[in-house]
Amino acid sequence: MVGHPRERQMQIEDNAVVTFHYTLTNDQGELIESSKESSALAYIHGNGSIISGLEAELEGRQTGDKFNVRLEPDDAYGERSDELVQTMPRSAFVDADDLDVGMAFRALSDDGETIVHVISIEGDQVTVDGNHPLAGQALTFDVEVEDVRQATDEELSHGHVHGPHGAHE
Repeated sequence: MVGHPRERQMQIEDNAVVTFHYTLTNDQGELIESSKESSALAYIHGNGSIISGLEAELEGRQTGDKFNVRLEPDDAYGERSDELVQTMPRSAFVDADDLDVGMAFRALSDDGETIVHVISIEGDQVTVDGNHPLAGQALTFDVEVEDVRQATDEELSHGHVHGPHGAHE
């Protein structure tokens, strides 16, 4: 009996739409986030929409591949920077009376728009942190590639993945 040749699958490369499930843990083995009980993540490979270390690990893989990778901070969300922690008067915030620790805001910085989190409120002083919450941590990703396909011209021009019928999701 002659075997059937294995169907050649598309490998992950620039401009491929990649759909994958992941589980993210820290070095203590604590679960940070998982897509297993929800929707898989879909992105266009090569446009910098996921962290660089994970994108590099996905390069060349294909549908059905499973792997586990530990990323150092430089390949994940970077090192923490004390310069991104600032204390400012409560009056600098719109709706200053409704501030709570943990709230996130968009802010303008020298590098453009960034997200800051309120980490403490003491009287009229509010301290915000512009570091990503996972900055400074080594992270482990357990990944399963669900699908790889070529991005459509429309997806490439918009810079993001569209739903199965070409619409925004």
